[in-house]
Amino acid sequence: MRDPRVDNLARILVRYSTEVKEGETCVIEGATAGEPLIAAVYEQVLEAGGQPVLALSLQGQLPAFFERASDAQLEWVSPLAEWVAEEADCRIAVGADTNTRELSGVEPERQMKRRAATRRLMDVVMQRSAEGGHRWVYTLFPTEAYAADAEMSLSRFEDFYYSACLADKPDSIDAWARASEECVRLAEWIQGREEVRVTAPGTDIRLGIAERKFIVADGKRNMPDGEFFTAPIEDAVDGEVAFHLPAMVGGREVAGVRLRFDSGKVVDATAERGEEYLISLLDTDEGARRLGELGIGTNYAIDRGTRDVLLDEKIGGTVHMAVGASYPECGGSNQSAVHTDLVCDLRQEGRIEVDGEPFQENGRFLV
Repeated sequence: MRDPRVDNLARILVRYSTEVKEGETCVIEGATAGEPLIAAVYEQVLEAGGQPVLALSLQGQLPAFFERASDAQLEWVSPLAEWVAEEADCRIAVGADTNTRELSGVEPERQMKRRAATRRLMDVVMQRSAEGGHRWVYTLFPTEAYAADAEMSLSRFEDFYYSACLADKPDSIDAWARASEECVRLAEWIQGREEVRVTAPGTDIRLGIAERKFIVADGKRNMPDGEFFTAPIEDAVDGEVAFHLPAMVGGREVAGVRLRFDSGKVVDATAERGEEYLISLLDTDEGARRLGELGIGTNYAIDRGTRDVLLDEKIGGTVHMAVGASYPECGGSNQSAVHTDLVCDLRQEGRIEVDGEPFQENGRFLV
């Protein structure tokens, strides 16, 4: 018998996040370990009148690809992936890793080559999404691997995760509508300002936001969700930032990251762990050394780091900054094959000022 929270999460993804309508194509992506949630999503798409298209991957498929693929195969793009990016109405992606470090032995150059080959598809998806022609959402199915990264038992991680998704509530869709109201309030307050300054131990950074739009993230693209974000002005980011929470990036743990910006560009980068891989990401292309996103977390049900940015960037009392591609709907123009989020925890001795006015202190909003 399926966990009722799985069915509830599937309902949120189909009825709230993507709002699948009759006759629309909905691609359901995920690894076989996520079968319970994928099956529930499939059923919900059918009930909504949509046309489900399953795209399943096998456990161990990705490391096998990177270990065996020739350069030509690394650069080949599947016609199915092209169709999904260019034609599908909706996409629901389910992460279900059984080993979050399975790519740790893959040379960064091979991952970067693959990332460059699929960059066009990411650009197409971001543009179609900005225009309203493609709706997508990404979520997780709790596995032992995610639980281990979060330093929890699987049972405890399941409780933690479904709570963060509001999937443990009987009125979960209405609950997301209520949570959205607070995000909207904060985003409207900051909209139209010119500069954000973030300070914390090891951090003092200024980001220009004039004429940039703040987007409310309330469960439409990520689940769980809870943030509002924008694209900083490409050449108006200056100062240093220390990212406190470790993250799994490309199968490697990257921790203790420090970046220094000058006129919008990363001019110095260090990490206590995973520094070589971090540098390789920043060297992917010209846009990878500029910020594509500034996000402010609002989900206080996520109260600890998990090494998964899907959750960690939503933690109430944190900010995250993504090097690489910006979202066009924010007004950003930075282009890159990279979009890598890193999280700065402000819950102790952290502060956000907007045009010199206090906005958040020690993780709590002041407005």
